[in-house]
Amino acid sequence: MALVGYARVSTLDQEPSLQEDALQAAGCERIFGDRASGALADRPELARALEYVRAGDTLVVWRLDRLGRSLRHLVETVTALEGRGIGFCSLTESIDTTTPGGRLVFHVFAALAEFERDLIRERTQAGLSAARARGRRGGRPTVMSAEKLAVARSMHDSREHTTAKIAEVLGVSRATLYRHLGAARPVEASRSDGG
Repeated sequence: MALVGYARVSTLDQEPSLQEDALQAAGCERIFGDRASGALADRPELARALEYVRAGDTLVVWRLDRLGRSLRHLVETVTALEGRGIGFCSLTESIDTTTPGGRLVFHVFAALAEFERDLIRERTQAGLSAARARGRRGGRPTVMSAEKLAVARSMHDSREHTTAKIAEVLGVSRATLYRHLGAARPVEASRSDGG
């Protein structure tokens, strides 16, 4: 039943001493610390802290934003800890998942994260629908221009070129040819070779 601290400062010129002092005052027997932006996925000391804590321990941070890069990341991390029987405590926000009140607050956070994901999904779908209504399509632009398609049809209709040759001349894949020429598949063997 140990308290394990984690501190993070965002820039190299910041000092972690404020966080470390607060974590020590809270009774943390071991403190891990990173000097990295919250947006960076590579936080080796956080990984070490998460590896170090055992069932019955509590991971303690000075403030919620020290642990999570986003609300979603925070919820995922704390949920993973909870699954391993490890508590989580944020000193500034007075959240302690080892207490019923702390668990309730955290479940509200989880619901907010889910709500945020749903809103983003809805906005994305609405944006795509609006773009389609204006005649725009998402995805990569096609490599098959109208001119290339005309050449492909001409070469295909002549029945003198293989699929590989048409694709090579146009600089596209055979799958692209099939997709744009529809049901009329390019011939696989040249008619001039006696086949």
